[in-house]
Amino acid sequence: EPTLPEAPLGPAPHYGPPRLQRLAGRAEEGQRNMPKESPLSMALQILVPFLLAGFGTVSAGMVLDIVQHWKAFTSITEIFILVPALLGLKGNLEMTLASRLSTAVNVGKMDSPIEKWNLIIGNLALKQVQATVVGFLAAVAAVILGWIPEGRFQMSHATLLCSSSVATAFIASLLQGIIMVGVIVGSKKTGINPDNVATPIAASFGDLITLAILAWISQDSHPYVSFLVCAFFMCLTPVWMVISSKHPASRQLLYSGWEPVITAMLISSIGGLILGKTVSDPNLAGIVVYTPVINGIGGNLVAIQSSRISTHLHFHSAPGEVPDEAKGCYYPCRTFCGSGANHRSAQVLLLLVVPGHVMFLYTIHLMKSGHTTLTTIFMAVYLAAALLQVFLLLCIADWMVHSMWKSGKDPDSFSIPYLTALGDLLGTALLALGFHFLWVIGDQDSDVGD
Repeated sequence: EPTLPEAPLGPAPHYGPPRLQRLAGRAEEGQRNMPKESPLSMALQILVPFLLAGFGTVSAGMVLDIVQHWKAFTSITEIFILVPALLGLKGNLEMTLASRLSTAVNVGKMDSPIEKWNLIIGNLALKQVQATVVGFLAAVAAVILGWIPEGRFQMSHATLLCSSSVATAFIASLLQGIIMVGVIVGSKKTGINPDNVATPIAASFGDLITLAILAWISQDSHPYVSFLVCAFFMCLTPVWMVISSKHPASRQLLYSGWEPVITAMLISSIGGLILGKTVSDPNLAGIVVYTPVINGIGGNLVAIQSSRISTHLHFHSAPGEVPDEAKGCYYPCRTFCGSGANHRSAQVLLLLVVPGHVMFLYTIHLMKSGHTTLTTIFMAVYLAAALLQVFLLLCIADWMVHSMWKSGKDPDSFSIPYLTALGDLLGTALLALGFHFLWVIGDQDSDVGD
């Protein structure tokens, strides 16, 4: 058999099959190992950002419950179609950024200060390009989805939707991106696994910031001001593209990373259409305050799992290869049954659903924001919907991340947008079904839809 040529000086040669290339790469990195963590350590690291993210979504739900009665929201119902799409940007952009940088930290790509800042600047510039474009496309989708059932088009509504969407997406994405970089760098310095904390913290204030900016901008009584702001942000897009294209880490995604974010935006917009139709029914208006909560929590939990599986694959497999346990047809037991790190994290994440949502429901109740009494049957229906949503999302994440890795795509960049968008769609649909069921049976509570 031919042997690999020896290199007396310099790094190990990159010859041979992918496994030998990975071993050579690890030798260059000083035999970096996958970080070890116990189930208790993992649970504690996940718990704090999970609670922060949960209370952030509770705050967003309370804000949405208030602003749904504002003039812009009552006169332009298409804004409700925008809400899940814009809130979903944290999954499309912030969580994807967090997952990419978390993997970069764990595999040692941010040990060099120059490489670290190249990664950060390139990814932030890429994120602003994507936020501006997706914000514009979300407004177009909202106009179309609102126009088709009603059969009428109003230019003033379309202009307001476009300016509000682009400005909200740009400003919220910039603020959250800066926060995200600080979290990743801080996690690296304190020895915390960023896979456990980065994606939930990315969402902790994301929904609240995005909703507050959307409500503020949409209330502008001078439409030309919003239009000028929108045009200004659109004109900045070429600048961000030039900056992003100068960094190899983000150059490829600048051309190939549009499919998941645009598809995810369309999926979230369908969820927004469901929300808009449900809110327009006075019997079911109480759903508004709970929608950001169930959607946000589901997206946060599945993003953690997706990021962890992706990091595991980066350590142990070459693109195109999958571990033996992930080969063959998918079945749900593969996600939850086993003693591997990803099995334990799936179990921990599923166990957090019920106690977490109970805490958030009672927080809404104590803050006098929810208009639905927390009866036993309401709690049972709501928790069943939340549990089913997260169970399905974790199963889909296991299948999707491994499938993308097998096809040669980086799941850090491609999986989370799809998963969080599916979380929005599943959460909104299951919650709407739950409220319809409660209204049909009466729930012995006349304010179920108040």
